[in-house]
Amino acid sequence: MDIRDCRSVYFLGIGGIGMSALARYFAGRGAQVSGYDRTPTSLTDELLSEGMDIHFEEDPGLIPPGTDLVIYTPAIPEENIELQQVREKGLPLLKRAEVLGAITRGTRTIAVAGTHGKTTTSTLIAHILCQAGIRCTAFLGGISKNYHSNYIEQGRQDEGLRFSGGSAELFVVEADEYDRSFLQLHPYIAVITSADPDHLDIYQDVGHLLDSFGLFASQTEPGGFLLLRAGLSIPFADPEKSTRYSYHVGAPADFHAEDLKIRQGLYRYNLVTPGGMTGRLLLGLPGIFNLENAVAASAVAWILGVPEPVLKTALSSYRGVKRRFDFQILREDFVYIDDYAHHPEELRACIQAVKDLYPGREITGVFQPHLYTRTRDLADGFAESLGMLDRLYLLDIYPAREKPIPGVTSAMLLDRIRIANKELVEKSRLIEVLKENRPRVLLTLGAGDIDQLVAPIAEAFGKE
Repeated sequence: MDIRDCRSVYFLGIGGIGMSALARYFAGRGAQVSGYDRTPTSLTDELLSEGMDIHFEEDPGLIPPGTDLVIYTPAIPEENIELQQVREKGLPLLKRAEVLGAITRGTRTIAVAGTHGKTTTSTLIAHILCQAGIRCTAFLGGISKNYHSNYIEQGRQDEGLRFSGGSAELFVVEADEYDRSFLQLHPYIAVITSADPDHLDIYQDVGHLLDSFGLFASQTEPGGFLLLRAGLSIPFADPEKSTRYSYHVGAPADFHAEDLKIRQGLYRYNLVTPGGMTGRLLLGLPGIFNLENAVAASAVAWILGVPEPVLKTALSSYRGVKRRFDFQILREDFVYIDDYAHHPEELRACIQAVKDLYPGREITGVFQPHLYTRTRDLADGFAESLGMLDRLYLLDIYPAREKPIPGVTSAMLLDRIRIANKELVEKSRLIEVLKENRPRVLLTLGAGDIDQLVAPIAEAFGKE
């Protein structure tokens, strides 16, 4: 049976950002969608309001009879009793990545990979395609502020695209390198934004990580396109199979920005392409890292033949992704930005962007480390990036799928950070501590459950 025709689909870990996008896909096709997650969140609340049946306790009896397919995420531990029951009963069981690969097989897929930058880039690509009226289905790793969802399915067929044959519809997907998930994809256009050390619990060393990115790149369709951030050293199994382009904020690269100017925190620039120059673009988001992502998305648009006026409108109207340099409060006396940054390079880029926007102001950061292994493997990088702050409040490590590792704690990390104003804080006391110290510019940073503190912080400071 084609899994796209499943009528009853059950999700183990339905509240995950990637899993919930798949859940919305199946629900949109008329399937009965249900699932389990460990804790309720605003995202599971939305899925419930959309008609999905979700529970938060492990109970195999709640898996609907006649389920066609069970989809699970690697974040679900093997000891989960629902997962064990599914295996014992022999129900059809696939990982999220396998399902995404099956859905996009035989389609024209734009897959964006990278240890950081992929969510903003893929979301912006989807926005450009929708603005161009191109039929587009997008599975995103964050909530688009333009579409209020991590799943987009809209637009009409556009006969002006530069490719021929295959499906007239385009799929946009975030290609996750964790657990080598992106090797399930065979994109028409592959984008690689970065390949910094990460997930070393899976890859062991940077060499194996780069090899996997090389395998992903080699799976680009014959006659397709490979778009790489300039400077990346990715080994290719078959470098002649696809057309390869580079991109960067500045030259030398096939796609880059020129005549860059900043007005009211936003970038105006010219875009240089292999076909010439597109003049005076305006990106609707601050941050040089966002400009780099916009160059990548614009390169994809150029490859597909999106008209220049449409590209200009799309870039200026793009509002970003929740938890990606996400302004919560913007006042003269107080600025609060929330960001998903959980890797040293992401932290560095975010903090530097804030320093550029607010020179001379004290920057206070709240950071929740994500995963024991990542904290252990990248501790020096974290210490260097967090040392860019003027004041730091460090929360306990968010374990996600991992068990504790002896000696790997937030206290260990705090000791390596070379700033005077730093301390460990319990989540329950954070707002009280913040109110005592009255920050002028506040950042909350991390990929764990720190997101549950964003609304209470905004409420506590928004009333002033």
